[in-house]
Amino acid sequence: MSNPLVHAFFVGRAAAEIVSEKLENALTDALSELGKFDAEAREQLRQFTEQVTERAEREMEVATVGRSTTEIVPQSSQPADLQATIDDMRAEIALLRAELQRYRSNSL
Repeated sequence: MSNPLVHAFFVGRAAAEIVSEKLENALTDALSELGKFDAEAREQLRQFTEQVTERAEREMEVATVGRSTTEIVPQSSQPADLQATIDDMRAEIALLRAELQRYRSNSL
């Protein structure tokens, strides 16, 4: 290589190829790390959601232990006594008011 211009051309070309390869590797590594970070963040969010749901279910079970539940029964095909239905509904409302009053007094 007696011609310095030809030599400089090939040196520059080789340097450009090496820089291009290094940039490609760096970009690939950065995107890989970003993908890992995204996957880990999604997994942590999923675990957090599961923990919140489990804790809410446990607290709901603890809060509802010992309380009576009202079962809703569909009416039969024959018409029921209207006054009896009204009386039952009033009794349920009174029970709910008492429970609400008890809850309010306990939360203060």
